[in-house]
Order: sequence, then C-alpha cells, then structure tokens
Amino acid sequence: MHHVFYLDGNSKKISWIIKTEDVISEQSREHVEIYKDKISILQSKYISLHIGLFWGIGIFKIKNEDEIKIKLDEKIMFDQLTSSLKIDDEFIKNRIKFISQLITQRKLKVDYELILQTNNPAKKILDAKELKTKND
Repeated sequence: MHHVFYLDGNSKKISWIIKTEDVISEQSREHVEIYKDKISILQSKYISLHIGLFWGIGIFKIKNEDEIKIKLDEKIMFDQLTSSLKIDDEFIKNRIKFISQLITQRKLKVDYELILQTNNPAKKILDAKELKTKND
C-alpha cells in the first residue's frame, strides 16, 4: 500500500497526517514534560516523524513492505535523512536511528520529498491547535 506522510512540531506539540488512498488520518499530541519547551523545532519534527510512524504501524495503517512518501518542510531534515550529512545533535542522531530501525524492521519503502511549509497540512493542524489553546 502507498502512504503520504506529513509531519510538524514545535516546542509544545507534534502533529502528523497519513494519507492512504481516500483515507486521511490526522493526529496531534502534546510533548511529554521532559520535552515540552526544552527542544528545538527541528528536534520536535523528528519526534513527530518517529511517533507518527510508530503510531501508523501500531494501528496497522502502515504494514510491512508498504511504500511511504515522507514530505518534509525543513531542508536540513531532508538533507540529514537523504545523505551522509554530519549531525552533531545527539538527540537527532538517536531519532534517526529509531526511525531507521522502524523502516528496516518493517521493510518499508521510503521516499523523502522536500516541500514548502505552506504546503504542509500537518502545520495547519498544529497551528489550529495552538490557536484553539490560546483562545480557550
């Protein structure tokens, strides 16, 4: 099966969208306390990718050997995941390791694509949740 995966994150929350055929699954979560307001936006996006993939596999939406196009709105993240770019951030190195393990264990066929932030629907979910929180 083929999926399209969008993700986003900030210092407080993460969000992801998995599109499979005509079905769209949208999720968002608040960071656990050890991460809330203590990590960078890039680190948060890696958490979103890791947790979103894990969630998709856990609910059997993503199955072994499925194809996933992961759409990224950060060039540095795209470069880190698609090349042997040196990474000094241990947190990001560990997330990449966990993400790679999931991909390898499930024999997923992954393709990364760089997109504009304005074309990232997961950002819209995150922004909408932020706005709702501020208005409550």
